[in-house]
Amino acid sequence: MPPVVSRAGHPEQKGSHGPMVPYAWPGRAVNPLAAAVAIGQAGGVSVPFPEPTEPAASRAEVFLRYLDFFRFRLVSKLEGLPPGELRASRLPSGWAPIELIKHLRYVELRWLEWGFEGRDLPDPCADVKGGRWYVGAGETLDGLVAALEAQAARTRQIVAAHDLADTGRPGARWDGADPATLERVLFHLVQEYARHVGQLDIVAELAGGPVGE
Repeated sequence: MPPVVSRAGHPEQKGSHGPMVPYAWPGRAVNPLAAAVAIGQAGGVSVPFPEPTEPAASRAEVFLRYLDFFRFRLVSKLEGLPPGELRASRLPSGWAPIELIKHLRYVELRWLEWGFEGRDLPDPCADVKGGRWYVGAGETLDGLVAALEAQAARTRQIVAAHDLADTGRPGARWDGADPATLERVLFHLVQEYARHVGQLDIVAELAGGPVGE
């Protein structure tokens, strides 16, 4: 497959779109990914779908709610797979479900830290090896969930520090093109999560795992 190059705190949003208000749901004051890991589907704790009728303080918060929802669904689908299915593939393309969570974590890192912030990272494509998604034999789902959780917190920090109209720093991520705005980057991340979680929905159903949105 070709490479696709915690809410611990909620600082106020800078810029024109007002304060960043955390998305609260009944009985939840913890990171949704951490809750998914600790409780699992049987615990009945979930991140609600960000309905268009639900008020939001800013467009930035709408983007973050969708990302929270897709990350939670990603983790809950992976945790619900039968034993042996995480590293197996049911598709001709050959990708395994556990590879998807590492890939999506690095998608966030590439677009926001390497791209938008212009940070010099040692290996922004560590999810790819030999032109395919890659997870090492020693990497575990728990560890990859923790890494995704940390990346989610970093995403919120970046969004909280900028206006959606802010433009990314020039750098290798853009491959010579003009850097995108933060809003365009977040829109891209939402579509990428939606697309890949949709693929995982089908794989989970074929594997006898959890189905539904």
